[in-house]
Amino acid sequence: MRETPAAILCIDDEEPALALRRVLLENAGYRVFTALTGKKGIEVFRYQPIDVVILDYWMADMDGLDVAVQLKTLSPKTPIIMLSGYTSILDESLGKVDLWLRKGEGDPEQLLSAVMQVLNSRQQP
Repeated sequence: MRETPAAILCIDDEEPALALRRVLLENAGYRVFTALTGKKGIEVFRYQPIDVVILDYWMADMDGLDVAVQLKTLSPKTPIIMLSGYTSILDESLGKVDLWLRKGEGDPEQLLSAVMQVLNSRQQP
């Protein structure tokens, strides 16, 4: 029997970035849910079984840290990968997210590696 692929929720208010992440992650075999606002992302998170969240920090309706806090309240063990082009938010995001990646650095393999890293850490006792 084949195991169900991990479900990833991508939250970003930039539609092209969201579309690229969806294609990348689906091609890697993951189930992908997307949301163009923090509020919509929280709504999807409430009603779908999500294994990993990939979250942009700067969004129009609410910032990523506010979204992360609400998601961790709903499910403290679900890993959150925060994306931002600003290193100044790194210190304030520690403890609220599981992994922080600088947006614009690296390549798709870096994001895929981060997803595998947080999924593997969830499976270890």
